Amino acid sequence: MICERCKQNPARVRVDEMVNGRRVQHYLCQSCVDELMGAAMEQMGGPDGEGTPENSPPFGFAPNTNNSASAAGGVNTATAERQAKHSKTPTLDQYGRDLTAEAAEGKLDPAAGRQRELRRVITVLGRRQKNNPVLIGEPGVGKTAIVEGLARRINEGNVPTALRGKRIVSLNIGGMVAGAMFRGQFEQRIKSILEELRKAPEVIVFIDELHTVVGAGAAEGAVGAGDMIKPALARGELHCIGATTLDEYRKHVEKDAALERRFQPVMVGEPSVEEAIEMLQTVRGNYEAHHRVEITDAAVEAAVKLSDRYINDRFLPDKAIDVMDEAASALRLDATEQGIVSPTLVADLEAELTDIQSKKEAAATAEDYERAAKLRQQELVAQDKLEKARVEAKGASALVVAPEQIAQVVENWTGVPVSQMLETERQNLRNLEDDLRKRVIGQNEAIGAVARAIRRSRAGLKDPKRPIGSFLFLGPTGVGKTELAKSLAAELFGGEANLIRLDMSEYMEPHTVARLFGSPPGYVGYDEGGQLTEQVRRRPYSVILLDEVEKAHPEVFNALLQIMDDGRLTDGQGRTVDFKNTVVIMTSNAGSTELKRAVRIGFSTRKGEDERDEQHEAMRSKAMEGLKRMFRPEFINRIDQIVVFHSLGREDLYQIVDLLLAQVRSRLGEQGIDLVVDDKARDFLLREGFDEEYGARPLRRAIQTYVDDTLADALLAGTIASGQTAVLTVNDEGQMVVEAQEVLQQAA
Repeated sequence: MICERCKQNPARVRVDEMVNGRRVQHYLCQSCVDELMGAAMEQMGGPDGEGTPENSPPFGFAPNTNNSASAAGGVNTATAERQAKHSKTPTLDQYGRDLTAEAAEGKLDPAAGRQRELRRVITVLGRRQKNNPVLIGEPGVGKTAIVEGLARRINEGNVPTALRGKRIVSLNIGGMVAGAMFRGQFEQRIKSILEELRKAPEVIVFIDELHTVVGAGAAEGAVGAGDMIKPALARGELHCIGATTLDEYRKHVEKDAALERRFQPVMVGEPSVEEAIEMLQTVRGNYEAHHRVEITDAAVEAAVKLSDRYINDRFLPDKAIDVMDEAASALRLDATEQGIVSPTLVADLEAELTDIQSKKEAAATAEDYERAAKLRQQELVAQDKLEKARVEAKGASALVVAPEQIAQVVENWTGVPVSQMLETERQNLRNLEDDLRKRVIGQNEAIGAVARAIRRSRAGLKDPKRPIGSFLFLGPTGVGKTELAKSLAAELFGGEANLIRLDMSEYMEPHTVARLFGSPPGYVGYDEGGQLTEQVRRRPYSVILLDEVEKAHPEVFNALLQIMDDGRLTDGQGRTVDFKNTVVIMTSNAGSTELKRAVRIGFSTRKGEDERDEQHEAMRSKAMEGLKRMFRPEFINRIDQIVVFHSLGREDLYQIVDLLLAQVRSRLGEQGIDLVVDDKARDFLLREGFDEEYGARPLRRAIQTYVDDTLADALLAGTIASGQTAVLTVNDEGQMVVEAQEVLQQAA
């Protein structure tokens, strides 16, 4: 490396200079160092002289006799102590970032929008007194970005005269507290910064998370940072911009009235979808350069709209930027794992090769031939990789982030399948009724109502502010109300694990209502959250089954009104829980007495479609009468559909028996045994398992008693074994027996 001053001799000494709070490095030869050393002593009036910024030596020269070699090609290092001495704000430079200097170097992301808030900040800064704005808003809405936008405007000169030439320095309060081991050490740092700011009125201090100032460094008998800056704020010696959230401002700053009155709040709200799209389009280039991908306009729009709709515990534009960033990172990772070579990869390899060549030349100039030889080997490897990449990249297209990648990231975050519907999913939705009928027998009307609601939601036609569907299932016990909810969770939402089931008989007392949504502050269980709200927060895409809802306390219905109408609910901790991606199913036995009077439940004889329709209409009419006596009109009016379940006929019961026996056959199949059940055995199970009062639910117990127990005895006795077929039948004594198929063949 050649000396920057004489351009002739090899550089031997590195000199660090502080420029606008930033450290700039210069590389000089020994001759220039000696010459500048003499000039520096003359300008400063000797070793003990006091220099000024006007007569400071070139390069902010502060040589050090330390001859230890640095990693940069054998160049020596000079300390920055003398530079800090010539800086007007050395302590502030140590614990802060000069945002205006970073803006001049192009290190700050561009910003769009927020002109109203930025104008308000500039207006407050221009006031004669109490000219300290504090930006108050939710996390992620862009408070810090507004201050960075102000730094860019100051750098461009696009500010009033009073703000031209100002420096905005972001102060790190945590860094000042860190390492302050002895009493008074933190206070001394604060005092030094305040003294520097008094001598440097052009500096505006930015304190992110302003609430951390209150009580920072305070201990018994000590003064906190907040108390120390109050006099400086009152005298106008400290020009400050703060930023914090509304909750933290109310909790910490508002309690200190003397500190609060010296700040002027500037509220920063969440941007609209259109404003957020404009913001992302502005910063998109930085993410494209970082990930070496292209991000389409459609992807930007999808990032904002999908995050706004499905990510409810964070705020725009922060959540949309994170989604776009992760989608680009995932695309780059996929390309790397699959060995995809794109033009951007070629550019990366070219930059890597150029960097190696520069280091090699520097090492050779510094006569560090061993390092130069190692870099030469790295150069050959890099050239080989670059040539191969160029060959593979011919005709290859750039990596492009599309809406599909954005949707996948949102799906990974929330568990909500918002990715573009594939043909397989479309087919599954079209066949949803058939899939549900395989598990729920004899309830076609209920299945059709639920399936239509799901299709409306997935096609984007439902009200986005309401749940996917809210249903009230009426009917006697044992006809399939709960089974339909389980089947829906399994078929559509990925498994019965996505079924949130609550027995409303547990919420009959007034004090138990808080268990659903979380106890208010000051009560036991406040930190645990609600049994319903916490499960929905963890599994936002699920079926909520409220079993026997008529047994719940009336206060529960008031909360359900908000869920069914607005699709959201605020829990005991003040968090808004989103129900927009849930299916709310309530089951009730309301009107069961009237249903029994309207039609005979059990082995109903279905003579024709007209008679069945008349029977069902009579059932529905009686059920609605009972429903109106039990629930308030505003509750009934918010339910999407009230479904009265049919009574079960003989054909339905046979299908249920076959369905339950198929589960037994599946378990036997794991042991290599097949199962055959003849008609006599099916009739026997039907007689023993169906009860007019309890519906088909006792069928499961009958199969467990007469089928499972019989098969278990046969397996243990060795009557049937792997490779055989077990035949279930009823003997002459009316008992269920099992025989192996080979025994029947021998008897024949």
